Amino acid sequence: MTAPDYGKAFAAWRDGAGETWRAYTRHDFVEQLGDGSLPQASYLHYLRQDYVFLIHFARAWALAAAKAETLDEMAAASATVHALVHVEMPLHLETCAGHGIDRTSLEATAEAPGNLAYTRYVLEAGYSGDFLDLMAALAPCVLGYGEIGLALRGNDGPYADWCSVYGGEEYQALCRDVGALIDGGLERRLGANWQTLPRTKTLQERFNTATALEVGFWDMALSPAAA
Repeated sequence: MTAPDYGKAFAAWRDGAGETWRAYTRHDFVEQLGDGSLPQASYLHYLRQDYVFLIHFARAWALAAAKAETLDEMAAASATVHALVHVEMPLHLETCAGHGIDRTSLEATAEAPGNLAYTRYVLEAGYSGDFLDLMAALAPCVLGYGEIGLALRGNDGPYADWCSVYGGEEYQALCRDVGALIDGGLERRLGANWQTLPRTKTLQERFNTATALEVGFWDMALSPAAA
């Protein structure tokens, strides 16, 4: 899978995550989503859990806006909240409604342990750390879905709507904006040579942990009976 250009930090963090990144972006769930073999029960289970996830994720991006140092950072973080609430979540609502799962039922979904672990890790990164800690923890989801979406773009199988959202230009533009936000935040706070600083290791660890939790989320999504 070719790495998309979402900025310098993403390229470095992606490479630093190594096999864990490949396990995430090439997971069996992703492969089955792309070739259309994913069981519908697994897809709906994923959508229900991801809807709950996105609620917490939107809160984390709102926290990023609160921790921003500039109006541009605040605008980028708030734009991401808007995309989550007005693009991703409506897709979940529409798809689930088509299968008899209404909004009330969707919002009453019990949070699976893997979901809870991931969302609370991201929020903890924001509460206990700074803007950069939060960006490193948030990046795997936003930018990983962008990479996966590009790989699946043009898919006309049963999950074409999902593929078109994440592979579409609107979401890809969001990924480029988030990549630029991260690069700018790093240079603003740590300088142009931020990759030579000890802080680089802790940020990479944040990114790696969040990536591993993404793998766990896919594992959970593939096994609805075990969640």
